[in-house]
Parts: sequence; structure tokens; C-alpha cells
Amino acid sequence: MMREPERLGRAALLAFALALPLGLGACQSDTSTEDVLGSASDGHIGPQNTSVAKSGPAKSGESLGKGPIKVSMLLPLSAGGTAGDRGRKMRDAAALAMADLGNDLLTLNIEDTGGDETRARTLTTGALASGAKLVIGPSEQGAVRQLAAVSGANRPLVLALADNYAGAPGVYSVRLNEADSAAAGAAAIAAKGARKFVLFMAEGDAGKTIEKRVANSLSIYGASLAVALPFGPAGGGSDKAVADMMALVDDPQAIVIASGSANPAPLVSALKAKGVLGKNVSLVGSTRWLEHGISDPALQGAYIATLDAAEIGPIADRFRKTYNYEPDINVAYGYDTVALAAGIASAMGPKGFTKKVIENPTGFRGSTGIFRFRDDGAGERAMPFFRIENGKLKQIEKSTSGF
Repeated sequence: MMREPERLGRAALLAFALALPLGLGACQSDTSTEDVLGSASDGHIGPQNTSVAKSGPAKSGESLGKGPIKVSMLLPLSAGGTAGDRGRKMRDAAALAMADLGNDLLTLNIEDTGGDETRARTLTTGALASGAKLVIGPSEQGAVRQLAAVSGANRPLVLALADNYAGAPGVYSVRLNEADSAAAGAAAIAAKGARKFVLFMAEGDAGKTIEKRVANSLSIYGASLAVALPFGPAGGGSDKAVADMMALVDDPQAIVIASGSANPAPLVSALKAKGVLGKNVSLVGSTRWLEHGISDPALQGAYIATLDAAEIGPIADRFRKTYNYEPDINVAYGYDTVALAAGIASAMGPKGFTKKVIENPTGFRGSTGIFRFRDDGAGERAMPFFRIENGKLKQIEKSTSGF
């Protein structure tokens, strides 16, 4: 009889493999792992892919597959703007994953939240009571917070799709968030020899999460935070933040700025004005810098660890052929969550949907690379490492991580 640790290890490895469509014969793309983690043809990437999903009208209550294991997926299919576009892309990606891996293993029930918090909460409550082994979504922050507050041994595991969600026990963060990006970027610089770091972080609980993650990633390389300072409107602005830092630490080797929704450019300009950012000081940003654009002259030369929206690996070609539009990171999230469910179902059946399996430190390989989930619900990812040059991201390393 297979012992429990061996069985869990086998499940993790199989799910690791099945999170990509390997062994699918003619359906498999020729894209290799090297291509998945590689750079664009000119070594640069620009803003995230803005292609629009051209699938038909959203279908509330859609059911895919005929497998014995139920999975619920809650998406903002009929929402307007970016939210609806993301939802429809993830739906199409989920359908592709079911065709590749899940049709005989899972029954995937897809519900439309419409981007409405109230409807998302109602559907979330229904999903918890539906007998599903796994809930994928929702993307609405309020509904995800509600999920995190629900206790009970019988609550299904949740792969939440909300932006900038830190995670909670049993409610795992799928989308790349600022803490993971900052931790991976800091780790990449520490790996090159920097030991003395300063962190400017978002105010409140988000900042505390970022501080913890960055400190942990630095400890892997024997580096540490000399000081961590909240940055935002309540803190008195950029000049005050820089003055506070200079009063507390001399000669940092690297400065990490993970300032949440605040534009980092004024703070970087203030650091440069005070002569803090010299030749021997590395500046590390986060994926949220991209929300404000990276063309500001002050930001050139900074480093960012983030996912490359132009590279989603072996599923990209088949996705284009199936749906006739360009895939992006949202497609990767939709595909990988369903593929992970199929991988666990194949390896372990319905008993595999446990925290112990989802949180296996081996992790899983998805269409954007390796990822894993922590016991506090945080997601951790390996991702490319970039330097900002001429307002674009130039890849300098294929993969880095803060774990």
C-alpha cells in the first residue's frame, strides 16, 4: 500500500505535469519550456495584452464535462469593460482546459457574477453548498473577503481570482499580487550580492504582508531589511518618506518600492533628488508599477519581477486557433486553475482536494511557469525578471522567485 507522503508526492508531481497539456499528441503546441519562460523577439515587452475576447454571449449556468468531481467557477461574464473581458477570456480558457484534460474527470459549473458584488456573494454561498470540491473565483473583492470569513471543515477549497488579494487559509490567491512580485524582485537582487535593503511599502495590512514576504525572500540569500517604511497619503508624501529613511539608514544597497495604488514616480524622483539612488544602489519595483505606466524618466533602470503577458506557453497556439483572438495572462489563469483541478482529480480522485495537496511545497507547473500556494492562502510564483529601459520591460532573467 502506498504511504500517505508518497501518495501526496505522486499527486503533486502528476498535477505538476498535468497543469500543462503534455501528452496530448497532435493537440499539443510545439512551444517548449524554454519558450514559455523566454523573452519576446526583441527582448522587450510593453503594456499588458489588450486583445478583447470575441466569444459569444455569456452563458450563466453553463456546465462543461461529465466527470464525477464537481468544480464551481464564478466569473464576471456579462460585466462591462475590463472585468467582463477578463471573465470571458477565463471562461474560454477553462473550456479549453476541460477539452484537454478535464471532460472525463470533472463537471465544471460556470456561473456569471456580472461583476456585481451582491450577485457574487449569493453565487458564492451557493457554490459552497453545491457539493463542489473546488471553487474557482470569484473576482469581486467583497465576495472573496466573505469567503475568507466562512469557517467549517466541509468548506471547499477556493482559488480566488480577485486582483491584489493576499490570500487567507483555504482561500488561495491565484493572480500575481504585489507581495509576490516585490519578494521575487528583491530575491533576484539579493542573489546578485546585495545584502542591505530598504522597503517602501503600501500603508495598512497590505504593506505588512509585503514586508513579511520581502523579508522572508531576502533571508534565503542572507540579506535583510534595514528598514521598512509605509508610503502613501497618510505618511506625508514622498519627501517625508525619503527624509525618514535617511534618518534611519545609511548606504542601502537596494531599495524596493511596493507602494500599492500610489504612483511610485514621485518617490523615485525624491530619492534621486537626495542622491540616494547612486550607481551601486539597485531600485526594485513591483507589478503594480505597470498600472501607472513605466515611461517616466525617473523609473528607467529599475527592476521588476512580473509575468510576461505575451508568453503563456504551450496553450497559446491552440487557444488562438480555437477562439480566433490573442490570449493573455487571464487566459493563463483560467486554464491553469481548471488544469490543476483535473490533475488532482486524475492523481487522487475526490479525496485529493485537501489543503495538504494544494499547499504541497513542490508546487505545480502552469502555462506561466511554476507556482504554489502557502498555508496562509498566498500564491507564490516563479516569473521573469525585467529592467525598465526606454519605457519598456527588457527581460534579463528567464525566471526568479521569492521562495
